[in-house]
Amino acid sequence: MGDLTDLGVAELRDGVRGGKFSAREVADAFVIKVSRAKGLNAFIVETPDHAIAAARAADEALARGETLKPLAGVPIGMKDLFCTKGVQTTAASHILEGFKPVYESTVSQKLWDAGAGMLGKLNLDQFAMGSSNETSYFGNVISPWRKQGSNVALAPGGSSGGSSSAVAARLCPGATGTDTGGSIRQPAAFVGISGIKPTYGRCSRWGVVAFASSLDQAGPMARDVRDCAILLENMAGFDPKDSTSLNLQVPKWEDNLSGDLRGKRIGIPKEYRLDGSPPEILALWDRGIEWLKDAGAEIVEVSLPHTKYALPAYYIIAPAEASSNLARYDGVRYGLRDLPEGANLQDMYAATRAAGFGDEVKRRILIGTYVLSAGFYDAYFTQASKVRTLIARDFENAFTLCDYLLTPTAPSSAFALGEKSADPLAMYLNDVFTVPSSLAGLPAMSVPGGLDKDGLPLGLQIIGRPLDEQGVLNAGLAIEQRAGFTARPDAWW
Repeated sequence: MGDLTDLGVAELRDGVRGGKFSAREVADAFVIKVSRAKGLNAFIVETPDHAIAAARAADEALARGETLKPLAGVPIGMKDLFCTKGVQTTAASHILEGFKPVYESTVSQKLWDAGAGMLGKLNLDQFAMGSSNETSYFGNVISPWRKQGSNVALAPGGSSGGSSSAVAARLCPGATGTDTGGSIRQPAAFVGISGIKPTYGRCSRWGVVAFASSLDQAGPMARDVRDCAILLENMAGFDPKDSTSLNLQVPKWEDNLSGDLRGKRIGIPKEYRLDGSPPEILALWDRGIEWLKDAGAEIVEVSLPHTKYALPAYYIIAPAEASSNLARYDGVRYGLRDLPEGANLQDMYAATRAAGFGDEVKRRILIGTYVLSAGFYDAYFTQASKVRTLIARDFENAFTLCDYLLTPTAPSSAFALGEKSADPLAMYLNDVFTVPSSLAGLPAMSVPGGLDKDGLPLGLQIIGRPLDEQGVLNAGLAIEQRAGFTARPDAWW
């Protein structure tokens, strides 16, 4: 038997069901690998007992001749934005250090109900604010990848950098992520894995630490499209505790996977060919177009004229919602409390937030508070909301001409840690291709397409109509089958 940690979600699920190996053998293999990979700093908390207990339950059910649950024998990583009962949940922030929820998020509960086990809570950018996983109070996550001939530490993308790093390094076969403006797709592209942000409302936000409530959406990250489909089926579904949850039946995405795109039209938005884009990004995009043609699709050019306003609108709307959501962290009810001697209530608020929030979180709270303030609300937030409507309308118009859109996922491959942290605007530009579909609430997926000249992964993004996760997964599968991406990072950690 080879290394079980080299197997993906489907292979582990089917292997346990078929008796090739036990769920306990799988859990033990991943638990050992996680314990030996401290150098990546992908996990904030390790939970081997949770993974082993789920494995034991799967093996006992199999011994009794029972039908196994959908994810029996599959241990996963949980982004530390999802509340987990009795297990520290921090959002990678000092202000929540030591917080152990007395309840379970809906998404994590669905996964446990499906038989999955938890290997631990994964590191992220603090409160999901960042594109490089450099804003975590618990330290930077390190990408398992290296440039050819270099040992410089690279960013795993963000905010789901712990998830992307862990999946790419084979520390877990799949992981949860959240995507507000690209935080599943961009890190997936940086480390050569797949990740899908479903339609807004497909997955419950209940029990997920909030960043920007009208944008946040949970989704899976895994090594291939099929594994993402399996995980998403077990994460999605209506939740009456979330007022934005869609009351729709969860489709059988795995069963309906097909890389045959005959009769489908793929739109290529001309506005995404940005001046100064690296030639390798454009070359990969062109290869992606050819791969989809080979799958039977027709290629059409489309226009998304308000694309250039997406980033400015996003960085008004998201910080505005964050400034409101993060007002709950005041040192009164839970989390950190900094109470200087002789302090009054306002002093406690100020001291707690100064000590508890990181620089990027403070920056976004200040921006958000400013754009919501009297005299600036109409000038900034109202205008950004109108632009958001226009961007959504652009997509509606484009989808009258095509079924899906194909774009690059990120404007570059992974960059070195520290390379962009001194320039927030340069960091924000990492989201240039992912933000528009987030503002419109559309399903979108990144799949690996190849390597750049430095041997680093590059991703392609597929964007679909609302609720058409199946089409997005199918187009992703068509690319996956033709790209033949099998590269993996060397195990230096």
